[in-house]
Amino acid sequence: MTKTLIIGLGNPILGDDGVGWAVADEIKPHTEIEIEKLSLGGLSLMERISGYRRIILIDAIQSGSKPLGSVSVFPLKDLPNPFSGHSASAHDTSLLTALDTGRRLGVPLPNNDEIIIVAIESENIYNFSEELSPPIAEAVPIAAEEVLKFI
Repeated sequence: MTKTLIIGLGNPILGDDGVGWAVADEIKPHTEIEIEKLSLGGLSLMERISGYRRIILIDAIQSGSKPLGSVSVFPLKDLPNPFSGHSASAHDTSLLTALDTGRRLGVPLPNNDEIIIVAIESENIYNFSEELSPPIAEAVPIAAEEVLKFI
């Protein structure tokens, strides 16, 4: 496992939930590293990151502890709420649980400290819209800069 994968998570038709995709689009011209835009969580996301040494996940988060548009960077193991963003689903399990299960089954997965989260504090993640709200749109280049620091 020697590769890095960058994943913009979210749904681009649900307003600010599309910020992970927007950041992925912003960094694509600046790197040769593989970048994907996905709407996955839990077990499906675990399967997708199998075989990679390092993962950078970009996603909206609703911690309620920071102003809208704030960008936070932390390893997956420090995720304040493992059910935040797309790391979990009501019909699935959290990414942390999925990774633990995969490792027990021998799936080649990165360590939790090699999975970096770049999270953008968001609010309107369930509104049908293809537009980001102004504070979230302003955070896109800041989040992109944070991702580029890791590559």
